[in-house]
Amino acid sequence: MLYSPKKLFLFFLSCTVMLLVNNNNSGFVTSANSIGLNYGLLGDNLPSPSNVINLYKSIGITKIRIFDPNTEVLNALRGHRDIEVTVGVKDQDLAALAASAEAVKGWFAANIESYLADVNIAFITVGNEVIPGPIGPQVLPVMQSLTNLVKSRNLPILISTVVAMSNLEQSYPPSAGMFTSQAREQLVPVLKLLSQTSTPILVNIYPYFAYASDPANIPLDYATFNTEAIVVQDGPLGYSNMFDAIFDAFVWAMEKEGIKDLPMVVSETGWPSAGNGNFTMPDIASTYNRNFVKHIASGKGTPKRPNNGIDGFLFATFNENQKPAGTEQNFGLYNPIDMKPIYKLF
Repeated sequence: MLYSPKKLFLFFLSCTVMLLVNNNNSGFVTSANSIGLNYGLLGDNLPSPSNVINLYKSIGITKIRIFDPNTEVLNALRGHRDIEVTVGVKDQDLAALAASAEAVKGWFAANIESYLADVNIAFITVGNEVIPGPIGPQVLPVMQSLTNLVKSRNLPILISTVVAMSNLEQSYPPSAGMFTSQAREQLVPVLKLLSQTSTPILVNIYPYFAYASDPANIPLDYATFNTEAIVVQDGPLGYSNMFDAIFDAFVWAMEKEGIKDLPMVVSETGWPSAGNGNFTMPDIASTYNRNFVKHIASGKGTPKRPNNGIDGFLFATFNENQKPAGTEQNFGLYNPIDMKPIYKLF
């Protein structure tokens, strides 16, 4: 029987669920250990949200992340409660929201309230990679206000933030992972708030950027999950891929601040298919993304957190032509004009 690219992707995701049901003994909820997609909107040639939702359903995607409470997208999601949605608070809204709990209540009423009955909002993320930075201190008070609000109403919505690996002062070897001084000031209080309820911190992990900055010393196969050989030996822990090493460096950094066993969700990872010469060929992007999905499907976790399933979101659904020129426009899995895969994934 012949399968279209969409059907092959759906088949593979079905296998992912089956693998996790059969092999995941970590105690994590099985439905959490699956692949989601980031749905960015920085393009002038994107399909309608309703067509995008149909695409997600056709390829078996049950988790998506949007970067702000876009009304067209949220309205298109009405009735599709089989799709969990992570909704971002715009960075530019943080200052006003950090000023008072009343401002947060107003934001929630205007942007979230009307969707509670028929849209499955799983997470609200406060800021995207703003810690560490000048508006980083605004994240914690907004998170506190939103956490108190959803708790007071007994809503099943988790409140967190999204951070980049720029919070790490050191990441090699992974056991040396430690936060920068600014991250200790801005991020650690956030992590302690999350640890009170075991709510995940969302992290963006991009081996591509590390590889592209130092290809002479980082093997491509190590950066793309394409070898089983141990490349980095860190005490008793051996690493055959850079993703696990970055992930565990963040875990070690948290532990050094007294934060243990806090869940981590990978809110973004991916590889561009163009924009930086031979580093961004479609076959390399396909290899990375395919192997990332297989890694998640295995349920084996990382060397420091073995057998712990990982919840991960690929970046991104479409190439977005209003992002900065170069690689930023070329992380998509699908062409926005005809909604066909940019390269063969499976």
